[in-house]
Amino acid sequence: MSRIEHDGPLIIGGGLAGLSAALEAAPRRALVVTPAPLLQACSSAWAQGGVAAALSHTDAPALHAADTEAAGAGLVEAEAARLLTADGRETVEWLASLGAPFDRDAAGGFAVSLEAAHSRARVARVGGDGAGRAILSALVAAARAAPHIEVWEDGRLRGLIQDPAGRVRGAVIERGGRLVEILAPAVVLATGGAGGLYAETTTPAALLGEGMALAWRAGAEILDPEFVQFHPTAMDVGLDPMPLATEALRGEGARLVDGEGQFLLGGALDADLQSRDVVARAVHAARAAGRGAYLDARAAIGADFPHEFPAVFAACMRAGLDPRETPIPVAAAAHYHMGGIAAGPDGRTTLEGLFAVGECAATGVHGANRLASNSLLEAAAFGRRTGRAAARARTHAGPAVAPPPAPDLKPADLARLRQVMSAEAGVVRNAAGLTHALAVLDDLDARAPGALPLIAARLIVEAALARRESRGGHWRSDFPTPAAEARHTRLRAPSLAMAE
Repeated sequence: MSRIEHDGPLIIGGGLAGLSAALEAAPRRALVVTPAPLLQACSSAWAQGGVAAALSHTDAPALHAADTEAAGAGLVEAEAARLLTADGRETVEWLASLGAPFDRDAAGGFAVSLEAAHSRARVARVGGDGAGRAILSALVAAARAAPHIEVWEDGRLRGLIQDPAGRVRGAVIERGGRLVEILAPAVVLATGGAGGLYAETTTPAALLGEGMALAWRAGAEILDPEFVQFHPTAMDVGLDPMPLATEALRGEGARLVDGEGQFLLGGALDADLQSRDVVARAVHAARAAGRGAYLDARAAIGADFPHEFPAVFAACMRAGLDPRETPIPVAAAAHYHMGGIAAGPDGRTTLEGLFAVGECAATGVHGANRLASNSLLEAAAFGRRTGRAAARARTHAGPAVAPPPAPDLKPADLARLRQVMSAEAGVVRNAAGLTHALAVLDDLDARAPGALPLIAARLIVEAALARRESRGGHWRSDFPTPAAEARHTRLRAPSLAMAE
């Protein structure tokens, strides 16, 4: 195995969080490693809604923070939410300065839309539903032009290198079937979420929580891994991953109905704009009862669909469905992981030398239930903070050891894992189902000991079993009420779930 030394942040992941960190690391050299070409297999590029920020004269960061805390069901860290929302306008303006073509109003300001659980219209969009790809495209162009950034688009993270004291000193990267050790003053994990652990997901299937698993294996603290957000309007058209019908459709008046046209959440005009966990359970219940669930945008969007929401319209038409004439069949699917590697707004984890940002990190801003469109804001705003902090790290001398790479799951075993996660650790959970999931994980682990997707799945399932209440995105049918006190789950190898 070859070893090289890099004098600057080593950033694993080329999405919005990773590239924001790399750009802000200047003038320090940044090496970005991603397993696929930029813009591919990346949740940032798939985001439809936009960037939430207080941009209008009727809004304020404090109002945005209050909505964020309300959605998070008691587990949002107030200071993290304050920092995030205070960074909102500056972050959107920074993205725009890089070339992100945000929609504008007649006066030239940022056009904003209303999404669920926001008290104000504050979501800056691009082309209706193309925010993620447009924003990330601007950052990719900026990163490629930046002289301080080098990008490897064929590198897979296989392990973290540590010294005897546990400090992270670098990472093992696989390129073309060969392993290379990279020593660096700081390793930034921007590896994305864990939606690929589920058979029904709106995220790239390659996102299997491997960054979280490696951080846990190295001894980093994992925060609230049981909290997975399920998007209520994944398009049920037989595709894997499932195309997303953005929440902005409901913001414009589209309604959720069953197979007989009855409202799933009642007839009030804002009934479908409740927090995502509430809406996802309504969709799940309707489907489980055999009534079906559909998003009816015929009256609200109608003939405007092709130019107002071109990405959703194109996905519908590819599936042989015209949303101007027919309601869209939907299901609740894994969409975002609120839990992850415990990290601060500047990406610092509980391990010296290791930073985490984006969906793989748990910074406390999402709590038990992410507020819509806060994720792109967090990726960019905290990505910038993380890049600046990681650039200040300095090289450490001394011995550094790389662990052997974990085995990969065979395709059939990965498919079995995804099925059991959707069935037993999905929208509705209970002790019997979660216990069954653990038994399946034990069986799969015997076939591929220490496989990273199994570690990530076990963190989610064990924490879900230990949390004997319902809160936010975590719903236990055998414990349907929230506990009197909201408590975090904090995990470190080799311990199990421990309430704070």
